[in-house]
Amino acid sequence: MGNLWTLQDAKNKFSAVVEAAQNGKPQRVTKRGVEAVVVLSTADYERLVALDVKADDDFLNHLLNAPKLPDDCQNLFDREDPFELQGREIDFRD
Repeated sequence: MGNLWTLQDAKNKFSAVVEAAQNGKPQRVTKRGVEAVVVLSTADYERLVALDVKADDDFLNHLLNAPKLPDDCQNLFDREDPFELQGREIDFRD
């Protein structure tokens, strides 16, 4: 069989599913005709997890290394002095 298994076939031939995954060929398993899971080797899984962690670190470093505002611009975001909104009366009658 290729790399797509029904759940029943995957149960019956689980050793073959695992062996194929260990040989670097991820195995897809369907449940009621819909792809449900992928069986990966531990090496492939660890590589994917490391990529995900690296992406998180890269984004964090990107944020931490963003240009800083000059000291005299810090008050642009002073929450003690919000913009004052002024409303106006609106007549919705005809």
